[in-house]
Amino acid sequence: MTLSRRTLTLAVSAAAFCLAAQGALAADKIALVAKSSGNGFFIAAHQGAQEAAKALGGVEIVLASPAKATAEGQIEVINTLIAQNVKAIVVSANDPDALVPVLKKAMARGIKVVSFDSAVRKDGRLVHLAPSSNALIGQKLVSLTTDAIGSSGEIAVLSATAQATNQNLWIVEMKKALAEPAAKGLKLVSVVYGDDQTDKSYREAQGLLKSYPNLKAIVAPTTVGVAAAAKAVQDEKKVGQVFVTGLGLPSEMAGHVHSGVVKSFAIWNPIDLGYCAVYIAHGLVSGKATASAGAKIGVGRVGTVTLDADGEAVMAEPFTYDAGNVDKFAKFF
Repeated sequence: MTLSRRTLTLAVSAAAFCLAAQGALAADKIALVAKSSGNGFFIAAHQGAQEAAKALGGVEIVLASPAKATAEGQIEVINTLIAQNVKAIVVSANDPDALVPVLKKAMARGIKVVSFDSAVRKDGRLVHLAPSSNALIGQKLVSLTTDAIGSSGEIAVLSATAQATNQNLWIVEMKKALAEPAAKGLKLVSVVYGDDQTDKSYREAQGLLKSYPNLKAIVAPTTVGVAAAAKAVQDEKKVGQVFVTGLGLPSEMAGHVHSGVVKSFAIWNPIDLGYCAVYIAHGLVSGKATASAGAKIGVGRVGTVTLDADGEAVMAEPFTYDAGNVDKFAKFF
């Protein structure tokens, strides 16, 4: 069977149209790189990322995480994503400096890089989305502590990794707040690191309880650490003697609130954080947003964020959870 020239032209045109349509329908892949797999905070952030993808349309979320919260693990993950030619990488950094070379490599390939939660150094990303301001978080951690134990007593901090940008900045701001007259009776006796691993965080909390018999509070600005510390206090039968507070997920902390180990804790909504980060990444990919100082970027139902001179934006201030509202929010994250 032979085709006329006109028929062949129509067939070729139709095939070209189909290929173009397929290309138009292909989803932009945006990778969400968490600090580690199995972390409840990032599971909730991934949920928000998926919500953003659905609202935006034409976006596919790729969740990629190392097994442990290490820079080396994230570098390996990011190299794989570069090879997959994703359109954007949204990352919460285990180390602000170590990720810079691989993320520069990604940007040189045209991949848009956004850090969120824990920042990458400025030259390793286009935009950083902070869940809140460092000063507000530091002040909140001290406020939660005084709500639990009053304005005097020994306290300790159980953090994530020693290199975690956000944790270190929050502790700096917390120390500033502790120097204020209202908190001068609180004595910070130790800062330890659980590397965002449940077992290690639990052991570090146990160590604090044994090393400081007069300890009144453990403050953990990490969702893994605060839950592990609360369990350690319960297991050591020090409920009512030592209180735990910090940044946690309602779903993981509700039982500890009801047990009396935790009076209150705080967190921004990780669902909204993942949602906003994907909106920013998509804006950069589509060209609808720029990473210039003063730029306002729409983030869907959350509103807009504004970039400062360093390309950083703040989403919201931390929200307090206690016995009056924790069960309500535990149903969502």
